Amino acid sequence: MTQLHPTTPGVSAPPRTRRERWPLLAAAAGLAGLVSTMVLDGRTLGDEGASLDHQLFVDLDPLTFRLSMIIGYLTVVLLLVLAATWRRRVEPLLPDSTAAHLVPLGLVSSAAGLAYGYGWKGALGNYLPGSFEPTAFDDAGLYVYYVLNDFGAWIGWLGVVVAAGAVAVLGLRERAVPRWLGVLALLPVLQTTVMVAGLGVPGVPALLGPTWLAMTGLGLYFSRSTIVRPV
Repeated sequence: MTQLHPTTPGVSAPPRTRRERWPLLAAAAGLAGLVSTMVLDGRTLGDEGASLDHQLFVDLDPLTFRLSMIIGYLTVVLLLVLAATWRRRVEPLLPDSTAAHLVPLGLVSSAAGLAYGYGWKGALGNYLPGSFEPTAFDDAGLYVYYVLNDFGAWIGWLGVVVAAGAVAVLGLRERAVPRWLGVLALLPVLQTTVMVAGLGVPGVPALLGPTWLAMTGLGLYFSRSTIVRPV
């Protein structure tokens, strides 16, 4: 019997599948957050610390703070879209999983906190010498904004770390995602827990949070996880 090739006339070719693209939202949010939080940090705080000195504000680059706000707001939007997509795509597949329902809550809480953090960066960028509104505040007012930016765009990543803890459960206990992603998710959780408890530093969630989110998004995109079904 002759075996027909799928392209033979009258024979239907098997339906093609493609990867779900929504995990790339996580990768984009993580990369954007990494740039807006760390690369565009903008502060000039040295070993001697900061003091109320006009030269401190002259040395700051307003453009850096404005760019941080723009990319940071993009990060917030991506986190919210990712949270909504997770709820629509993943939660129906795992209706009895508390961890699955916790992931979007963590993302939304980070989006809310980061909106303030990046907003403060944009405000400082507007009020610095040589910027759009250089006379809106005196040095004391500028110093308040500078202090708010010490960890303003860093603390908000705590919600993403909470989401990482939920993904760790999904990977190591419920096996809804690859086990290696569960192990990876433990890193920001352990790092944040140890440094907050041991050092009392509030901004440490940003050290691994954005990187974990980007890596997890790429990992899910290329994985065969049950929560990323081809369509």
